[in-house]
Formats: sequence, structure tokens, C-alpha cells
Amino acid sequence: MINSLHGATVLVTRPVAQAQNLCDLLARQGGKALRFPTLEICASSPEPQALQAATASDWLIFTSRNAVDFAIKVFNGKMPVLNTTQIAAVGEATASALQAAGWRVDCVPASEFSSEGLLAEPQLQMLAGSSCVIVRGVGGREKLAEVLTARGAKVAYLEVYKRLQPKVDSTELTDSLCTNQLHAVTVTSIEALQNLSVMVTEPLRTLLISLPLVVVSDRIRQVAEQMGFTHITVSKKPTDAAILETLTTLLNGENSGRNN
Repeated sequence: MINSLHGATVLVTRPVAQAQNLCDLLARQGGKALRFPTLEICASSPEPQALQAATASDWLIFTSRNAVDFAIKVFNGKMPVLNTTQIAAVGEATASALQAAGWRVDCVPASEFSSEGLLAEPQLQMLAGSSCVIVRGVGGREKLAEVLTARGAKVAYLEVYKRLQPKVDSTELTDSLCTNQLHAVTVTSIEALQNLSVMVTEPLRTLLISLPLVVVSDRIRQVAEQMGFTHITVSKKPTDAAILETLTTLLNGENSGRNN
């Protein structure tokens, strides 16, 4: 598989602190990463009551690896000891981050790593009278809270980080688009995709949406379609390794995954 990308340049839109692994994987397979972060992740400061509610809840539900990393910072570098609280993670990466921090994970989706996948798990079906705290970024998706509330749970949020649109030098991206030296785009969240659309203006946007786009969920695919992207592939998993595998297949002209 060495040199399987044959010098292709791939746009990596992950936040600065989360881009290195994917960039390294691309380089090892003979590709080039063009870093253009479309999200900046920074800490938020929840109220003391929210922290107390989190440690006293029946369920603590982490929606992302960022939620874990910034929760650790909120708790002064170490997660508190929980005696009766159960822990849920929305996906494998989130569960791994929790376990690395010394926390057990009581519930994680079996296959579909999303809010819908987590809500399908048996442990989260009978919640009448239970207290659930969702650990997330400011202004995250409401699906979890809506369904948990409908199941009889009392739901609160612990918002430990916020997402911003970063200020990024677009010179390299502009040059690559204008000279047809960009071969694919990777996006791992809806907000990152929306920011990318704003940060790249016409006529460059027309060039951008004509490129192959690799995303990590069907929800992102749907939004990308609405924005005008025409060549979209959903990776099998939301991991860097799966993104690389999808890119390799895509850029070598093979038909794999979901293409539109």
C-alpha cells in the first residue's frame, strides 16, 4: 500500500490539534496533506451547578472525543470519581478517550457511531425518572436530549467547549484550486463543512465543490449535497484509518462505499 496515493493532494479540514494523525497517514501512503482548519475548538467554562449535576447524574453521556478532552480540563486535569453514575459514549474514539482517562464505559453503540446509534442501545431505553447529563460543545445537536426526555429522563447539559470559525491563510488552497493541484477534500463534521463553504468564496467555491469529497456520516453527506458537492463518499467509520482507506480507493478509481 506504500505510495498508494501517488502524490495526490488532499485537503484536511480538521482542527489544528486533531489534524496531525491524518496528515501523517496521508504522507506515509505517498500523498500530501493541505491543512486548512475550518474549525477552532476552545474551552468553555460551565457553571459550578452544571459540574455538580454531572457528578450526581445517573447517566453521563459524552458526544465526542473533544467532550472528553475538555471535560478533563474542566475537572482540573482529572476526572472525578463516580460511584453510581453510568457512562455512555457516542462512538469508539470517544469511548477510547474515556478509557484512557481512567473511566469505564457502560454504553457505546455496537456499530452506528452517532446519536441514533447510541439511542438504539438497550441501556438507554428505560429511563423514566433518571437524570442524564450530556457532555458536549456549546450549541450541539438536540437529538439526544429530545429522545431521552421523551423516554422520561431529566436531561441537562455540561458544555465544556465551543467551536469557532478560525482565521486561516487561504493562499495555498487558492493556488492549489486554481492550478488543479487539489485532488480530494475531507470533512468530519457538518459545522466544518459549513465553515469551509463560507471560507472559500466564488469562483473558487465552484472549483471546490467539483472535487471528490470524503465525509464520515450520512448526515454530512446530505448537507454536502445541499451545498452542491457532486462527488461524495462516506467512509465506513469516522476514523483517520477509514478516511485513508476511502481516499485510497477513491483516488485509484475503484468503486467502494457510498458514492453520489
